[in-house]
Amino acid sequence: MRSRCKPGAVILILIAALCIMVGCASVPSGTFCTIAKPQRPSQAEIEAMTDARVAEVLAHNRKLQQLCGVRP
Repeated sequence: MRSRCKPGAVILILIAALCIMVGCASVPSGTFCTIAKPQRPSQAEIEAMTDARVAEVLAHNRKLQQLCGVRP
């Protein structure tokens, strides 16, 4: 006869394996000011940028300047 695992036991094993894998992931440590860098697109990138991307770069650099005193 074959022995069968209970469905609850299988789920528990899968959850435990997932927790182990997630626990091994590395997350950058530090504050925004120690991690973030100014975004400085090249001239070619600037020419190809959409308005939305320009807004993203400006917002990021403004945030960096306001929070960290960094001038991009």
